[in-house]
Parts: sequence; C-alpha cells; structure tokens
Amino acid sequence: MNIVIIDDDKLVAVSLKTILESTGSVNVLAMGSCGEEALELYSLLKPDVLLMDIRMNGMSGIEAGEKILAGYPDARILYLTTFSDDEYIIKAVLMGAKGYILKQDFESICPALETVMNGQTVFGSDVASKLPELLTNHSSFDFDHYGIVEKEQEIIEQVAKGLSNKEIASLLYLSEGTVRNYISTILEKLSLRDALRLVPPRNLSLEDSLEFLADDELLEVTPKSIRIRKRILSNSQRAKERAKM
Repeated sequence: MNIVIIDDDKLVAVSLKTILESTGSVNVLAMGSCGEEALELYSLLKPDVLLMDIRMNGMSGIEAGEKILAGYPDARILYLTTFSDDEYIIKAVLMGAKGYILKQDFESICPALETVMNGQTVFGSDVASKLPELLTNHSSFDFDHYGIVEKEQEIIEQVAKGLSNKEIASLLYLSEGTVRNYISTILEKLSLRDALRLVPPRNLSLEDSLEFLADDELLEVTPKSIRIRKRILSNSQRAKERAKM
C-alpha cells in the first residue's frame, strides 16, 4: 500500500513513516507539512491513501481534502489528528473522507489504513460514538433551525453510515452529481464551509503558552512546535469528568 503523510509536526511524520513501514505492508511515498503540499503530492503521486492532519499552518487538512476530492472523487483520505471537535468531524464525514481517527489511538492506524484501502470507511471509537448524535439525533440537533429539509436529512443519515456518494445516489435514486450538490448545500446551511478559516491558529511562545494554559490543558513541546491540548481529548469523557465536580 502506497501512502503519503501530511503533518506539520515533522517528528510525528517521521515517526509515523518509521512505524508504518516497519510493518512491511506500507510504503510511504512522500511526506508534507501543509495543505498546499498535500495537493501537490497527491496530484503527483496518486497514493492509495492520503494520511493527513487537520490543523496546519496555511491551508488546513479539511480545505486540502475538499480540493483533492473535487479533482479526484475516488481519493482515499484518512484524517489522523489530536482534535475531536464536532465541526471537524461533521465536515470530514460530509466531504467524503474515508476515515477520522485520533492520534492517541496509535494502535488503530495500521488497521485503519487497511480498512480504507479495502474501500471501507473507518472512525476511531471516540469519533464513531459521536456520529449518531451529531448527524442523526433530532433531539440534540435542530435540523429545522438550519433549514435542513427531509431529503437533506436522508443524505446526512446515509453519509453517517459510511456510504459513498455513488452508493447514496443508487440508494436514493439520484445522480451522483445531485448528491454532491445536496452535500454542498448542507455544508452551506450548517455554516461549515468556511468554519475552519474563521479561527486562525495562534502562534504562541513557550512563555505565552504557559500563561495561556488552562487547568484542564497540557502543553506539548517538540523540537518543531508547541501545542496546547486538552488533558482529556474525548469531549464525552470531559463532560463526564465535569459532572463529577
């Protein structure tokens, strides 16, 4: 299996390359550090799977994924990130990404690649547990508020099940182009098309980061980057911990 790795943390990318290639079943064709390089490398190399981070300097992984899928609808994109934010998950699912797993689920990366390579969709346990609530639970998501009509809800439900645009088109007796148009409209109604550009990354020094750090956060320091993340990465688990207080 030939893959390309895109991650703005070079240490993470090199570590992934070493570990994945040690299995003997994965060949890393190239590595990049931003969305722009993802576009260039995918166009040049056409990997079997593109393993990509989401939050990166410049073009985000979500933006790059949208552009790649617009030109190569059969592209297999697997997101590997530390962020389980609801907006990222919804956007990745609706745009047609083949998977979304968290970096802390390290042992699941190789099986996830194999699953995606076989044409299936895969989500990490924390992410998968959110999908029904995010995409199909009317009690927690007000579709009427966003003007989501019945046919669009049907599309969302099928996307949540992991069906491709082609499979959805066949199931609902629509053309594949019509399904793409529906999904584009859904993204617009949910105000997700530009959501990732509204909050640009903040470049903080080590001192600034320590001052900015909240009680429920940790500071990750590598030779190339400084990152603030939650102590507990799962939103549902954080909610449980808050309830105990």
